[in-house]
Amino acid sequence: MKKINIWKAVAIVSLVIIVTISGIYLYNDGLFRRDYELNDELGGNIFPSAILSIATTDTVVIKPAGNHYLGNPKSGFIIRLKSGRANSKVRITLSKTPYFEKSVSEFVLEESGTVYQIFPDVIWNYNALKNNIQAAPVSVSVEVEVNGTSLGQKVRTFSVRSINECLLAYLDSKQQFHDTGIFFAAYVNEEHPMIDKLLREALNTRIVNRFVGYQSDKPGSIDKQVYVLWNVLQKRNFKYSSVSTSSLSSNVAFSQRVRTLDDALESSQINCVDGSVLFASLLRAINLDPILVRMPGHMFVGYYLDKYHKKKDFLETTMIGDVNLDDFFPDEKLDSTIVGKSQNEMSRITFEKSKQYANKLFEKNLNGIRTRQRFYMYLEISREVRRYIQPIGK
Repeated sequence: MKKINIWKAVAIVSLVIIVTISGIYLYNDGLFRRDYELNDELGGNIFPSAILSIATTDTVVIKPAGNHYLGNPKSGFIIRLKSGRANSKVRITLSKTPYFEKSVSEFVLEESGTVYQIFPDVIWNYNALKNNIQAAPVSVSVEVEVNGTSLGQKVRTFSVRSINECLLAYLDSKQQFHDTGIFFAAYVNEEHPMIDKLLREALNTRIVNRFVGYQSDKPGSIDKQVYVLWNVLQKRNFKYSSVSTSSLSSNVAFSQRVRTLDDALESSQINCVDGSVLFASLLRAINLDPILVRMPGHMFVGYYLDKYHKKKDFLETTMIGDVNLDDFFPDEKLDSTIVGKSQNEMSRITFEKSKQYANKLFEKNLNGIRTRQRFYMYLEISREVRRYIQPIGK
């Protein structure tokens, strides 16, 4: 009888040990924690302009918040998952949507008990992104497998923003502020087919015979080349339009509506941002180095007067349109003194006044620009920037 009790005790203890070991194994393998998160750093928003502008570069503007991450952060989607045992194998299936194809990604989680941020591969439909002119919802479905066992499927609705929305900044999951004003460079499009037509119109004015960029040492050569671009845009009768806000409502991502070069030329409407990126496109096309200067609520364009970047000038591009000069210079009563001026005379006056106004604005905001305060920006559209951000076109 005692032997039977002893064997029973041994059997029970053995069973407990087996169950305990199995439980530990299953726990470490993640089978009792069938949960993961489908997330992103932009509050559920997808910005086509951000995706397109870095598609052919190695640039990562929206960086992962944390050290333990796998995959390419450019994909945007994040699977947050705590690993079980070391070297667990993860398989992520992203279902097809109108904006990307189905994709399957595989990863190895080398460390145990560690929260990983995993960025699955995304095969973007670039044409769909480029043609998205209004914010639209999209359901993103993902399935995750760990060591061959499915953790189930999750679906989350994201907002695909308009191609005209430029991501200004965002707060990451740790509430750290990140300025992404570099994405404005995506709307500077010196390669657009319409650029050649505009330059031809400029040459037809006979104000300059050719565009030589920084090659000429003649005094006033740069100023003359810039002025003829100003002149030809004014002849297209642009109207000032203050439309700049987007429908984005987020306390994580901040954006600015920007007309592409196509939109600006077709509508003959510009605001401060539209005019600045349009003018910067023309400056880049004639081999002058432009600068986009931003402060809260406003933007203007600058350019270097020499190839060594020792001198620079600035333009208030809203004055290209049909504006009241008295609004900019209330003490000078300019509108009453320019009655009867020819179109070219008016063009030259507004060009000079534009420089005067923008240079004064630059000096006024110099401290915010130098100290890189929030929503201030001094962005040279240089060859270096083009290594990171490409024009998005349309």
